[in-house]
Amino acid sequence: MLTDADSAVVRAQLGRPLRGATAVAHRCRCGLPDVIETAPRLPDGTPFPTLYYLTCPLASAAVGRLEAGGIMRQMRDRLQTDPDLAAGHAAAHRAYLIDRARLGEVPEIAGISAGGMPSRVKCLHVLVAHALAAGAGVNPFGDDALTQLPAWDSGGPCVRQDAP
Repeated sequence: MLTDADSAVVRAQLGRPLRGATAVAHRCRCGLPDVIETAPRLPDGTPFPTLYYLTCPLASAAVGRLEAGGIMRQMRDRLQTDPDLAAGHAAAHRAYLIDRARLGEVPEIAGISAGGMPSRVKCLHVLVAHALAAGAGVNPFGDDALTQLPAWDSGGPCVRQDAP
């Protein structure tokens, strides 16, 4: 469940109204949401496969810089050559689907997770959000990215906590 205060913070982080948010899935060191959980079907009826959504603009920018540095190509290459990593990525896919299923089944997105799982590396933001929400050891690419990211929350909150 999202509190009114959490909803206000996430709206300020995103710069837009929330769509289908159900809970805070992870909080930064400042205590603010940095990952929200989103319903598999949005209020307007649209299927939405992205369960874990990275909301902190500082975290999103840091992940974007990592992507711009070529990490996605490296991850893709590793996925194709490391069978243990591929198995971990497939297991992350299954864990994601199990997590999302507890919020409801949506036939249009059955078997579809996010971030390219299980066979590709497509969106590092989703993989990082999943790693933060699920904890270490669940999403190997998200965990790997987290070790390469700066502490985006070390400089203080990304938005005012009393955000309107």
